[in-house]
Amino acid sequence: MKILVTGTTGFIGSALIKHLAHIQDLCVVGMVRSIKDIPVSTTVEFRLGELGNSNKKTIDLSDIDLIIHTAGRAHIMKDGSANPIEEFRRVNTFGTLDLARSAANSGVKRFIFLSSIKVNGESTNIDLPFSVKSIADPKDPYGVSKHEAEMGLRRISNETGLEVTIIRPPLVYGPRVKGNFNTLIKVLSSRIPLPLASVRNNRRSMVGLDNLLSMIATCIRHPNAANQTFLISDKVDLSTYSLLRLLGASIGKPAVLFKFPVVILNLIAKLFNMETKAQKIMGTLQVDISHTCSHLGWEPPFSVEQGLKNMNKKIK
Repeated sequence: MKILVTGTTGFIGSALIKHLAHIQDLCVVGMVRSIKDIPVSTTVEFRLGELGNSNKKTIDLSDIDLIIHTAGRAHIMKDGSANPIEEFRRVNTFGTLDLARSAANSGVKRFIFLSSIKVNGESTNIDLPFSVKSIADPKDPYGVSKHEAEMGLRRISNETGLEVTIIRPPLVYGPRVKGNFNTLIKVLSSRIPLPLASVRNNRRSMVGLDNLLSMIATCIRHPNAANQTFLISDKVDLSTYSLLRLLGASIGKPAVLFKFPVVILNLIAKLFNMETKAQKIMGTLQVDISHTCSHLGWEPPFSVEQGLKNMNKKIK
């Protein structure tokens, strides 16, 4: 089976192409925007293509059996573009749908799309997680662009018979992780005291990179993956306090935490217009992966503790 992976210079795509290259009877092809993005020493074939730039004309899909689409414009905390929603749509929505139409026209059988839990929203109540049946409610341009891509992919599937598999991960952590998770690692490494010892009643779902790769690989061949939407996590939800303790232990820098009333932390965040950032630290976002596990016969192979340790080993 010949598989095209997009986003091969990114956090997830670069790890995925290495993971799949070691699976027998899979021939992996990577899509990159320019020749300079091709690794110097690699046995994997690479082809040129760019989302939102008529990629259907620049990349040959005639011999491809399946596409795993991880490329896209990432969520940006401070977006400096003049029209953020249209820039997200250009890449995440229109670029994705152009690629899917080209795939269908070229005889590709299945299209696996890495979406985001942000399609469902930004937060949940304790023990009322997002599930595959939850109504989509994206709150920002990134989430909207992913949701619109999902809807377009379903239309293409209905029109052409292209099998579409949609995966919505929450925060993904692993080697080379960026964003808020990387910031936490830097803060803990510096042993900076954090006023978060009282943030014990929230719950956050995450997924380790190795668990995500395992699940994506399962979707390649599984008949039950066709035309399904899957949520994924490590199947263990952590409070901020617990996460910081585990993360600090995994990097050999025990978290330095002290108690401070959560209600006052939220008031300070509101005063300084930092409610969105505060939500990511002190709020709750849980996902229910029972549909994923039952349909695919899959369970996360790595615990959170193992995922954090693997991340630290690979970083070193």
